[in-house]
Amino acid sequence: MAGTKEIRNKIKSVQNTRKITKAMEMVAASKMRRAQERMRAARPFTEKVRTISANLRHANPEYRPAFIVEREVKNVGIILITTDKGLCGGLNTNILRMLTSLMKDWTEQGLGISCTAIGTKGLQFLNRIKAKLVSHVTHIGDNPRFDDLVGEIKVQLDAFTNGEIDEVYIAYNRFINTMRQEPIIEKLLPLPAKLPKESGLERSDSGWDYIYEPDAQTVIDELLKRYIEALVYQSVAENMASEQSARMVAMKAASDNAKNVIGELQLVYNKTRQAAITKELSEIVSGAAAV
Repeated sequence: MAGTKEIRNKIKSVQNTRKITKAMEMVAASKMRRAQERMRAARPFTEKVRTISANLRHANPEYRPAFIVEREVKNVGIILITTDKGLCGGLNTNILRMLTSLMKDWTEQGLGISCTAIGTKGLQFLNRIKAKLVSHVTHIGDNPRFDDLVGEIKVQLDAFTNGEIDEVYIAYNRFINTMRQEPIIEKLLPLPAKLPKESGLERSDSGWDYIYEPDAQTVIDELLKRYIEALVYQSVAENMASEQSARMVAMKAASDNAKNVIGELQLVYNKTRQAAITKELSEIVSGAAAV
């Protein structure tokens, strides 16, 4: 059994660790609120652009932009969104495990894969598996700006427009609530024919009547680009809210575990100290009896 000095050192070490995890939990809780506000603020614009993009199919069916045309799939692109830092539980592990399985299926089908990484953890993963990396951005901070993401997204959009890739997917963690984050891999391009959830504003039978200025092709092409960019930004905001929530929960669990460990070590320390005192008393009593 370890001596009392060693146990005291262990208790002190765990106490110091608990102070760190408790501080990180409080910081993550503060950042989580701001990240959730940013995520919810971006949702109305994304949903409105999504609705208009779907309605444009019915408003001007004679023009078929490249972003909605289905074609034979030979090459795919993937935009992977992860965190820049760790200590957030299994958040990154879950999405990377799902992406690994999907990339394995694509490889077996003989498809080429071009990757874009947003976040340090995703960049490290793609470099480790020696994936084809066409663009990346890291250290976007706690308040990501849209300008920091446009260049990396445009690489995938230009490749799709030029026919170098035939489908584009995005992988990120969708924020459900503080305790739950869901890894998602969804197709960005070509755009789906229908909304994921049918909107009451959609009139697919009668269609929509829009006035285009300067012309339908210019307006639709630019709108679809904004739609894709808005989706990617929303995905980054969702992933950031998920990151702070997962980190807060992970640090709270670490603090609770540290508290339990301290209690167990304190019990062991008391038993060890009591055993030492009992031994000393026994030696004194034995010595007195011998005299």
